[in-house]
Amino acid sequence: MNGKKAIVTLMVLFVVSIVPAFGQRKDQCYECHATLGDKASELFKGDVHHQKGISCAGCHGGDPTAEDMEQAMAPATGFLGVPKGDAIIKVCARCHSDRETMEKFGSELPVTQASMLEGSVHGKASVTGGQRILHCATCHTSHGVVSVKNPKSPVHPRNVVGTCGQCHSNANLMRQYNPSLAVDQVEKYRTSRHGQLNARGDVNAAECASCHGSHEIRAASDVKSTVYATNLPLTCARCHSDAVKMRPYGIPTNQFQLFAESVHGKALLEKKDLGAPACNDCHGNHGAIPPGVESISKVCGTCHALNAELFSVSPHKKAFDAQKLPECETCHGNHKIVAATDELLGISAEATCSRCHSSGKNAVGFHVAQTMRGLIDSLENAERLAAMFVSEAEQKGMEVSEAKFKLRDARQARLQARTMVHSFHEGQFREVVEPGLKVASFVQREAERALEEYTFRRVGLGLATLIITLFAAALYLYIRRIEQSQSDRRK
Repeated sequence: MNGKKAIVTLMVLFVVSIVPAFGQRKDQCYECHATLGDKASELFKGDVHHQKGISCAGCHGGDPTAEDMEQAMAPATGFLGVPKGDAIIKVCARCHSDRETMEKFGSELPVTQASMLEGSVHGKASVTGGQRILHCATCHTSHGVVSVKNPKSPVHPRNVVGTCGQCHSNANLMRQYNPSLAVDQVEKYRTSRHGQLNARGDVNAAECASCHGSHEIRAASDVKSTVYATNLPLTCARCHSDAVKMRPYGIPTNQFQLFAESVHGKALLEKKDLGAPACNDCHGNHGAIPPGVESISKVCGTCHALNAELFSVSPHKKAFDAQKLPECETCHGNHKIVAATDELLGISAEATCSRCHSSGKNAVGFHVAQTMRGLIDSLENAERLAAMFVSEAEQKGMEVSEAKFKLRDARQARLQARTMVHSFHEGQFREVVEPGLKVASFVQREAERALEEYTFRRVGLGLATLIITLFAAALYLYIRRIEQSQSDRRK
């Protein structure tokens, strides 16, 4: 009895063992190429598609079950051969653009990659015009495709810089598409803080795809690009406003918020002023790194050239260097730079000068700040008073166009004075303010004369009207008297 049970058990095990063999469909293409030991089959062993059970025919077409090579590669079976150029995109899109197919293989990848590539800068026609600039295999390779999370993937965060650099560091290739585009971007990236961390294996550090995207990459001049001037701060904020991601680096995560409230941020993000700086204008883009203490004024000076020049020869330059203070940032801040007002100057508690200067500490600067604030306040008050008189005279119909035009010189002097503040030199400051005061005084006098003339005209007109009225009344009475006398004679 036990012998019969043993025989039955062996028969069941045998059947169970052979059923899968009969039910399994072999990939004859792969079996043949693996026997030959070619490079494609060796790479395909680790390919994510092979691991998902996709045969060679999934991309190349044909009948993977046919043992006869001619039958397997017959056109009637849909054999495509080796797809090239745009044909590669179409082959990949058959699955990667079909949500049901991707879900069947347990993939959560977006199914818009092919369409995004077509609309990207890389999706444009190549110099030959016969295909797009690049296709899927250009970045992902063909037979050795692995997940982007796999350190062996060419588009893994640790490898993607080198992958992009294969084209973008090739001067001969890039010259064909955009001769003005720099080919030292990878080299600059390696000098950046991002690049230094990436080289150490930090996958959280920003790399090419972090800023430019992957399939949807557009030219920086394209308003839809993630690195277009008005979009760039939000692109940077994707990482720099992420508290979890920034925690290991000890970097604050409120920089974007501060920038949005700054004079630069409002000009760029609200007014869409492309002349206003974005993150990369101060920090750099591919070579991004915080400006050093000594270089901040040079960075700010690329736009604020006159201010930087005045500061470089001012008494503060030497003092700041001795104390290793960042020049522009010390007074104006960095990310939340607000519009400079006269309140920054002077000796009040709100004034920036009072942080370092007082009557008992750095007294010379204290008195200079006090004098400069008094001068610019005097100029502003004089200009405002002159403008008030000009407006009053103009409303009363007096000709004051020349005085009104001259008032512009006082306004210009006030603006120049705010720039000359950076010299921190009382004599140079007076040379700008005092001519403005004289202009404002002249304009006020001219407007006052116009008002006096208006008053004179009104009084003269009143007197003339009174005299004419009295004369008319006297004449009327005289005529009435004559008429009465003549009437009495006739009686």
